[in-house]
Amino acid sequence: MNKENLNQFIKDKITEKIRNLENIISETRASSNDTKSSMGDKYETGREMLQQEINNLQIQLNEVIKQRDFLKTISIKNSEKVEKGALVKTGKGLFYISVSLGELLFENQKIFCISPESPLAKAMNGKTKNDLFTVNNISQTILEIR
Repeated sequence: MNKENLNQFIKDKITEKIRNLENIISETRASSNDTKSSMGDKYETGREMLQQEINNLQIQLNEVIKQRDFLKTISIKNSEKVEKGALVKTGKGLFYISVSLGELLFENQKIFCISPESPLAKAMNGKTKNDLFTVNNISQTILEIR
């Protein structure tokens, strides 16, 4: 598995998320502007609810943009130890320490994209091949690091 291709795949996923959130925000703003009523309080309540929705979407968008920016800081060189940018294989799965995207299917393999700040990444941090680590009373061995 090529880490450069994996990194690009993740960048594409994040770009798609950004585009989708921007579209939803734009559509929500448009519907907020279209909301015209002579109902007084109901009109103001509806506009306020739409504004809250826009604010929540904007927070989500900002988080995804942070992920995109963080991904740019990741080195795609092969790693000797578990660190930011490492692709780690254990008996429980394949983990890419990058951004928190959860489970992805890439080249017919399940890969868990986890943040370096996650408990799992912290437990693995600095370890090398054949090292043991424990998270939630479950021990795992690092089988491979790329």
